[in-house]
Amino acid sequence: MTMQYLLAGFGGQGVLFAGKFLANKGLLEKKQVSWMPSYGPEMRGGTANCSVIISDELIGSPIVSTPDVLAALNQPSLNKFEKAVKKGGTIFVDSSLVNRKVERDDVTVVYIPAARLASDNEVPDLANMILLGKLLSDADEGLIKEILLQSVSSNRQDMIDANLKAFLIGKNYE
Repeated sequence: MTMQYLLAGFGGQGVLFAGKFLANKGLLEKKQVSWMPSYGPEMRGGTANCSVIISDELIGSPIVSTPDVLAALNQPSLNKFEKAVKKGGTIFVDSSLVNRKVERDDVTVVYIPAARLASDNEVPDLANMILLGKLLSDADEGLIKEILLQSVSSNRQDMIDANLKAFLIGKNYE
């Protein structure tokens, strides 16, 4: 089985970290993984997206042109990538930053006010993890802690608990 993910938003929203987190999840599950970040020259505030492929088989190309899953953390990302999602795929939308509904009716859509939840729960920079929590809502908490240990840089280890808190907010959001 192969799953192709596209995570997209503004630079500074943690899109690349979210992709790294997904890739590390695949590695811990002994899968084949491709992680390809892409960002505009502005970095913070510019466009950022990340393609992740997790597969049981060798991955021929890291390019994700028709993702199974799109995580849109802002309006421009939804506008740009909505049409690319495979028929039957899933689109996760940060509904606190996107002011329109998904126009397609051949995909599953999950709306979660990730940025608002992050602010309300005192983890203002972790809307990316709240959205990932919803996306990976079937993941075991022990596995999530292990992924965080691999994904968070050594000089940011103090952020592991906050990232886990944000992930669980998303996981438990109804």
